Amino acid sequence: MADQDNTARNPTPEEVADALQNNKPVNIHLRKIPLLSGLTDEEILRIKPEIRIRRYAKREVVLHKGGAADALLFLLSGQLQVIDVTEDGRAIGLRMLSVGDFFGEIALLNQSTRSASVVAMTEVLVAFLPAQTALHLFSHAPSVASHMLRHLADKIQRDSEFRALLSINNTAKRIYAYLALIQQKSPQTGTAVVENLPTHQDIANMVNTSRETVTRALLTLAQQGIIKKDSHRLLVLDTAALQRLAHNN
Repeated sequence: MADQDNTARNPTPEEVADALQNNKPVNIHLRKIPLLSGLTDEEILRIKPEIRIRRYAKREVVLHKGGAADALLFLLSGQLQVIDVTEDGRAIGLRMLSVGDFFGEIALLNQSTRSASVVAMTEVLVAFLPAQTALHLFSHAPSVASHMLRHLADKIQRDSEFRALLSINNTAKRIYAYLALIQQKSPQTGTAVVENLPTHQDIANMVNTSRETVTRALLTLAQQGIIKKDSHRLLVLDTAALQRLAHNN
């Protein structure tokens, strides 16, 4: 049935594992996925039977670079990192994905192979929508097409900002600029936060430096009272100071 309950949530990895183990259906709420939230009840009913759910362990590869573009993917829980691997075997982080994000769309639109790999940073749940169904939505569902256009525009802007970040010669400034780029305002408190903080090694991969350099830079920010670690997130206590450190000569 179509999911009309706005208070409903998608299942946890544990609930999915239990359902799969006991041959029970896995019920997900498609309206909790931003790309699909504007679909009609009829469209929801049409695509829901086609969606498949898979659970991945931390560090497991969800998509392989060069793989076939056979589905559009949605992150239901956990955190993912998009990475590329250089010829000498180094992993270069390209961006992080959070709950509600979709990915794999470029290969579908280009009818090409996957241009990067996607790795689970935590245990994750991923939903797969077959390629043909996804392409049909892109061309026949106005809400999906509109959302996709905004997504692609935002992606171009983020990629441009990230390329500018990587051009910064000073490694500490690259780290500060990266934190400034990924921080978001908490809807509850209004405080700037980095939710689901990546590990120091993951940050190092993203900004092309060493884990030790990241550790030193974060310690410096904490000692200056600019950031504070809070469980699995980072509180940015002084956003102006972080911006100054990132961009001042």
